[in-house]
Amino acid sequence: MIEILVDVVFLILLYTLFLCKKWKTKGKDVLFVNTLMYIYLSFVLYFTLMPIITSLPFIFNHPYNMYLVPFDDYINGWGDTVRQIVLNVIMTVPCGFLFPLTQKEQKRTFVRTLLFTFLLSLGIELIQPLIDGSRSCHITDLITNFTGGVIGYFFYIIFKPITSFILNKMKN
Repeated sequence: MIEILVDVVFLILLYTLFLCKKWKTKGKDVLFVNTLMYIYLSFVLYFTLMPIITSLPFIFNHPYNMYLVPFDDYINGWGDTVRQIVLNVIMTVPCGFLFPLTQKEQKRTFVRTLLFTFLLSLGIELIQPLIDGSRSCHITDLITNFTGGVIGYFFYIIFKPITSFILNKMKN
């Protein structure tokens, strides 16, 4: 637990000392949306990678497991794959919804959002086996995380009038 506390303290310091000050200067709406995205990303880190900082000295002390056959765990009936698939999709729905809101209007594209979701998922998947020897990199997770980003972007499109209204009110 103390290992995770080190990461949480680091994330809080990063936010309060640097990011919050930077976002505050851009307006309440930017501060609000970026803070939501930061909280979301912090939870993603908590559930997928933590503890990170205290694990760094040991990243090469265990095997690196990578599975490149999509849905092989589901097909072979290994573990609780349906639960993992659902959780991986759900985990990145907020990313697909929040990421466009953190961008300027002309950069709120489907492609940019999916690229960000893909790179976030790829980074997590590649780092997981380094942080913890019991974790592995799965192509299935990358596919399901990407799917969650797609679903999240559709929610962004559906709720765009409401979010635009709220963010415009915050600007005034």
